[in-house]
Amino acid sequence: MMQIFRLVLREFVGMFIDDEFLALAILAVVAAAAILAFGLQAPMIWAASALIGGCVAVLAASVIRAGRTP
Repeated sequence: MMQIFRLVLREFVGMFIDDEFLALAILAVVAAAAILAFGLQAPMIWAASALIGGCVAVLAASVIRAGRTP
């Protein structure tokens, strides 16, 4: 019974998180932008730039990683 529950949960999570690296890296970028904006009281343009630049960098890294996988 517990194995079936784990299998169903794994498949359910897999529908939303296909690439664990991409999901965790985007969460890290969002957290860094939030710390920059709210924790350090940096200008919003810096936080927005960090968010956009970080997301683009993470996406590029994910595409490169996917291209290397056979």
